Amino acid sequence: MPTSAFSRLAFRLLLVLAAAVNTALSFGQVASEGQLKAAYLVNFLKYIEWPAGRQTTSICVLGRDSLMPYLVPYEGRQVSSRELRIRRISGPEQLADCQLLFIADSEEARFPAVLRWTEKLPILTVSDAESFARDGGAIALIRADGRLQFDINNDTLSRNNLKPSSQLMRLARQIIGAGK
Repeated sequence: MPTSAFSRLAFRLLLVLAAAVNTALSFGQVASEGQLKAAYLVNFLKYIEWPAGRQTTSICVLGRDSLMPYLVPYEGRQVSSRELRIRRISGPEQLADCQLLFIADSEEARFPAVLRWTEKLPILTVSDAESFARDGGAIALIRADGRLQFDINNDTLSRNNLKPSSQLMRLARQIIGAGK
């Protein structure tokens, strides 16, 4: 099976899993919303193209959140042929090896400052605050219509030299910015 066909199949399987988890969440069974959000973060890494040169893949977490316990089991796994690292950060000096920065909604007042830290850096910014993508973040995880969905800010991705796959763009609830 060609690599692109395999990637499409893997992504579709992920969507089926996400739908199953979303259904289970609505009935209070199987998985938590934190587990689903963690799975989304890890899978976003697979469908964004970064500039070359990284040996590891890192998800960094900023702010008080409940995702760290759900992200820790992914530590050390292979994502796009690179080892995944998970760590908490508290300031811009710790961004050097971050590929994805999850900013907890508890940090909403700091969003403008944090987005300035990452401006024009190849860092995918993600938050679970509903207005995050409209306010300049790359991806906002949103609970809508009884399930977890996401909005993408295409202008932010372009400024940070990140290229989303067409599959990821098709799955977005809303795409903000040029190149819709």
